[in-house]
Amino acid sequence: MGDETTESTYPLDEVDQRIIYELMTDARRSSAPAIAEKIGVSPGTVRNRIEDLEAHGIVKGYHAHIDFERPDGRLSTLFMCNVPFAERETIARAAYQIPGVINVRMLMGGRRNFHVLAVGEDTDDLRRIGTTLSELGIEIEDEMLVENDEVRPYEAFGPDDSRNQHPVDFISSSTGSEVVELTVRADAPIAGETLSDAVENGILVDNPLVVSISRDGELLTPHGDTTIRRDDVVTVFSDTGVSKETVRSFVGGEREGIHR
Repeated sequence: MGDETTESTYPLDEVDQRIIYELMTDARRSSAPAIAEKIGVSPGTVRNRIEDLEAHGIVKGYHAHIDFERPDGRLSTLFMCNVPFAERETIARAAYQIPGVINVRMLMGGRRNFHVLAVGEDTDDLRRIGTTLSELGIEIEDEMLVENDEVRPYEAFGPDDSRNQHPVDFISSSTGSEVVELTVRADAPIAGETLSDAVENGILVDNPLVVSISRDGELLTPHGDTTIRRDDVVTVFSDTGVSKETVRSFVGGEREGIHR
């Protein structure tokens, strides 16, 4: 990849967005000619745009999506942690040095503002990883075995017909906890409501923990006065499992298309 520029933002036009969508759909099979055919530009344009996106640090890499349990029964665990805001980047660099840690996600606020995804050979190996995280000063709020992890492209960058797919992704634990990503539909009961009003008006009957909101490429920390909007990608956590009523609040319709 080229050297990243120092610009804080880089405007994306529709061609850039469609290229990103195709790369997120399947980077391995998305050659420049294949992408060009789908979006109606030349392969040379696609190659140049990808180089620009890489140079500006927008496309940071291409990663294989691995099911670690299938080949030899390894266990994937999500550690939901709390770290001091000012120390997150330093601690993240240290966490990445722990054998078995494959992903670190930093959130803007809340108690669970630091997520670590790790793979272990067995429960003893996962216990080692958890102990090492604690020794770094990371406060582990909760941890759960990852039963299923689905990745999808960002629908707002895709063709119009891609935005009508049912937008629900689940990560479940053996104890019944769930982390759910929900893309808010225009006709969802919660669209246009603040979180506090949604609870007061009986839209969010279970009052689940809304961990984060992704909106227009920005990660937001939800508060009671945060208004939920169409196309928001909302991450919800429940230690007893996310109910059908909660899912319907964000996406409408029935809870369907879930991989178990």
